[in-house]
Amino acid sequence: MEYWNITTGKEDETGIDGGLMKRQGMEPKADTPISTYICTIGVQDIDEYLIRIQKHGGKITMEKKPISGVGWYAYCLDTERNIFGIMQQDPRVR
Repeated sequence: MEYWNITTGKEDETGIDGGLMKRQGMEPKADTPISTYICTIGVQDIDEYLIRIQKHGGKITMEKKPISGVGWYAYCLDTERNIFGIMQQDPRVR
């Protein structure tokens, strides 16, 4: 099985490490409900990343929304129809 280790920090520090492998089942359909957790990725500029995601074949499934005192978030689909989130920290958001 193809499997890739993902390390999020220095080897001698605790991090949120994990792995990535190819899908083992069928690709989800467009109307498939969320049935698992959604990985959310921190970005510096959410507007820039929404453009980049679409440029590379992804789709926006929920436009940018505010979380008061936290920042901005949006949900997207990658090219294999996996849902993921992106978030820009900004405590000034109301």
